[in-house]
Parts: sequence; structure tokens; C-alpha cells
Amino acid sequence: MSGVVRAAWRLGAAAGGRAGRPLSQAAGGGGGAEAEGGGSGGSGSREAVERLVRAHPVVVFMKGSPAQPLCGFSNAVVQILRLHGVEDYRAHDVLQDPDLRQGIKNYSNWPTIPQVYLNGEFVGGCDILLQMHQNGDLVEELKKLGIRSALLDAEKDQDKK
Repeated sequence: MSGVVRAAWRLGAAAGGRAGRPLSQAAGGGGGAEAEGGGSGGSGSREAVERLVRAHPVVVFMKGSPAQPLCGFSNAVVQILRLHGVEDYRAHDVLQDPDLRQGIKNYSNWPTIPQVYLNGEFVGGCDILLQMHQNGDLVEELKKLGIRSALLDAEKDQDKK
């Protein structure tokens, strides 16, 4: 098992394996994979993908939903976001739309899913997000979006003990 996969499973275990919020809630109540990615012609076009990428400050293209990720790497991305307290993001289930699945890969020139976008910019997949989480860069990138990482509050609580 590769280090990234082991880390992904550890993240899932560290979060207690809890199911996430329903997609409609995790996506801020305004749609999500089913509402925004589903099967319409042209969903994989560069313009359609760009609209999805820019529709929200945090966008994830994944297999499954935040409430029910369908691969370990998508689960790891959800768990990392959850550890930072990021609950308001758009998630698109690429398994529901083959055109979108290929379109996002073409758009980013990145061959794998999941893919994470912050403020319309491609960040990377699970491995990159995990690295950013581990080295503290994710806290800084979230701060640029006006999102305070929950890990900062956890550190403050630890300092008080």
C-alpha cells in the first residue's frame, strides 16, 4: 500500500469513520453533484467546467459525495477539508457524468480524480492536498479565501491545557 493510500486511510480512521453531511448541506444548500453535474449535453465542455470551477471558492470533483465518498482518495480529501472545518464547498460526483469526468481532466491537464480548486485555481488531487495539510500551506490558502481553519482553534485549545 502506498504512503498516500495509508495516509488516506489513517485520515478516515482519525475522523472516526463518520459519515459526512448530506451533499446538499455540504455544498452550502445550493445544489451539488446531482443538481449541477448531471448528464446534460456539453457538461464536459471547457466552458461548462470553467463555470463549475468558478462557481464557489472551494470546489471538489470527486467520486461519490461528501456524505458517501466512493474511493479512498476522495474520502481523504473530504476528511482533510472536514479537519479544517471547511463545510461550505461544492462537490461534483464525476461518476454521475462521464462527460464531466473527462472534461475536468482535460481542463486541468491532470489525469486523476479527485481534483480540488480554490478560488477557481487548480490545487491538485489527494496527494497535494494531504501535503498542503501536513506542511501548513492549506491553512494559509484557506485564509486567503476568508476561511479560518478549525485547526487553528484546535491548536489554541491545546495551548491552554
